[in-house]
Amino acid sequence: MKTDKKPLSIYLHIPFCVKKCNYCDFLSFPKPKDVQKRYLKALANEIRAHRKELSRYVVETVFIGGGTPSLPDAKELAEVLGTLWEVAQVAENAEITIEVNPGTVEEEDLRIYRKAGINRLSIGLQTADNDELACLGRIHTFEDFLKTYKQAVKSGFTNINVDLMSAIPGQTMDSYVRTLEKVLALEPAPVHLSAYSLIIEEGTPFYEGVEGLPDEDTEREMYQITDVTLKQHGYHRYEISNYAKEGYECRHNTVYWTRGEYLGFGIGAASLFRGKRFHNTCDLDKYMELMEDLIPADDFLTEKAESCREDVEILTIEDAMEEFMFLGLRLTRGVSIEEFETTFQKPFEEVYPGIAQRLEKDGLITFYTEPESGHKMLALTDFGLDVSNRVMAVFLLKSDL
Repeated sequence: MKTDKKPLSIYLHIPFCVKKCNYCDFLSFPKPKDVQKRYLKALANEIRAHRKELSRYVVETVFIGGGTPSLPDAKELAEVLGTLWEVAQVAENAEITIEVNPGTVEEEDLRIYRKAGINRLSIGLQTADNDELACLGRIHTFEDFLKTYKQAVKSGFTNINVDLMSAIPGQTMDSYVRTLEKVLALEPAPVHLSAYSLIIEEGTPFYEGVEGLPDEDTEREMYQITDVTLKQHGYHRYEISNYAKEGYECRHNTVYWTRGEYLGFGIGAASLFRGKRFHNTCDLDKYMELMEDLIPADDFLTEKAESCREDVEILTIEDAMEEFMFLGLRLTRGVSIEEFETTFQKPFEEVYPGIAQRLEKDGLITFYTEPESGHKMLALTDFGLDVSNRVMAVFLLKSDL
């Protein structure tokens, strides 16, 4: 169905988990079923409150993240999605993803997800080594993962991502390679893999001290063998940490990296909407109290729902230029010079004089012409991907334009 409405992506945050993992700094926590039920009702109310805003858009992707979105009752979660379907136009080919943790979902839950319109799963494995899983504080074993994966396939899911993690305490090159081999041996193989290195975040148990972390050389070798192995098995790297079979790139995450509009619902959910960045309150009680007071028939709903938004930032052209560069460069496609100049009505060289040439000379970026568009592109080299944070920092503007 053709439409002249602008595209929009939706993020739904489900903050509940069985217990926090030792590395996790996400907004998540254990709560009993009655709190989970109350939260989902509040979440549906927040979605209803944005009926007028949503009516101007067509929803092309939905991502249900957490926390552990597969922890609450599947039927109650399906009702939240039903609310979104009720108040928004959702594209027929929309990508609808839910994060699933092994050990928190059964075959019946997966069937409910399918019926509710969910067509993509992101399963958090991290590692196939049970000792490493225990070290991370995961609640599942590799055998639990296999059960969940087989149930997902049996339930009809064909678009499945598996999350992998390297540089885990106690992890060796051998154990990491075994994890890659076991995942690639799945039948059918997942069409998407996310491969991240462990980052020790402040406020996590690991931050207080952890032993047995692989050294930098081993971590780099894991990073390189991931790239080589996955390419040999038909995956292409389209983003720093993401690999996909052709046509199965995550459309929702690509919206983030290309600065498309997205609207987040639930506590802590971030948005880039109408030139503003903001996030919802991280206070669970405040959020539920605000949303439970909403009356769907009232015209003031949007204004009241907006009261849970915090750190609202109207993006300057400088902010937008920086984001265009350091988000776009995460993609192996890189960024289009033409798109930059069309978007900001300024010559690229005027904004970043000589910077790209210097990075090219250092072997960090490359220029090429994109066959499909004919655009001149700027992309990270393999070496640039290895030190991507260093390269992206160069595109932070230090003064007013």
